[in-house]
Amino acid sequence: MTAVRGEAARRGGTRGRLRPVWEEEPSRTGLAAKGTVLVLACAAVLFPLWIVIVTSLSSVKTITAAGGLVVVPRGITFVAYEELLGGGQVTRAALVSLGVTTAGTLFSMTVSVLCAYGLSRSGSVLHRPLLMTLLATMFFGAGLIPTYLLVQGLGLTDTYLSLILPSAVNVFNILVLRSFFMSVAPELVDSARIDGAGDLRVLWTIVMPLSRAVLAVIALFYAVGYWSAWFNASIYLSDQDMMPLQNVMMQLVLKQERPTGLAQAINTGHLSPLSIQMAVMVLALLPVAVLSPFVQRHFKKGMLTGAVKG
Repeated sequence: MTAVRGEAARRGGTRGRLRPVWEEEPSRTGLAAKGTVLVLACAAVLFPLWIVIVTSLSSVKTITAAGGLVVVPRGITFVAYEELLGGGQVTRAALVSLGVTTAGTLFSMTVSVLCAYGLSRSGSVLHRPLLMTLLATMFFGAGLIPTYLLVQGLGLTDTYLSLILPSAVNVFNILVLRSFFMSVAPELVDSARIDGAGDLRVLWTIVMPLSRAVLAVIALFYAVGYWSAWFNASIYLSDQDMMPLQNVMMQLVLKQERPTGLAQAINTGHLSPLSIQMAVMVLALLPVAVLSPFVQRHFKKGMLTGAVKG
């Protein structure tokens, strides 16, 4: 057996050392097929994004010559971004989305962590009834009209709280956090209690530092949900100045509604409507694209460990 492993390691290098002895070495055809599939999959994801970015940076002349979406860039211009970020409705909407995402993520993480930690302690008050109640909400909901009447009755319509509170808690995220918290070694918690630490101290100094991976993943889930949300704003807000970026993007792209400044730039031929639409899409995707690589290294560990353990 040792000789077989040594031969596999000699022939396959690092991959040979990691390969089980009963698994055959991949053929060149298989490796080429895998590489081709991966390249095609990456191209299918990146090519549409490339078209959106290039079109947003193209002039009216280039877009007209291409007959629409631009694939090959011919001259780069930032006119669309200058018009969008010139202090108008899009800039205001981006600030609204950023504020709602930041405040909503902090609030949701605070509530989810406290709830998950309480449910992870089997001796907590009403542990099982509360857990069953949360599980029931995953399968049964009141519906849109009762939810709207509740938000209206609480006086939250036409306020930014209506963009946060109705979707502040995700039961699936709480269950993932609960499973991860239950995997923390009981000896650590018991030693902290012997030293006189309370529940909040144990959570803050022991459980949360050991749960950085799952906390990063859940925070990303909440942040992407708040940043991408548009439905709550469409039914709870009537003031256009309070609309987040996703709703403004929907107005620009789908409904072809444009603020006065953009309309003038388009009518004078200084700006293309298509470049404006693509630039808004880029602005909407930019925060998620920037944050995702920093959380990616935690994703596998956080999700798999939190879902399997406990």
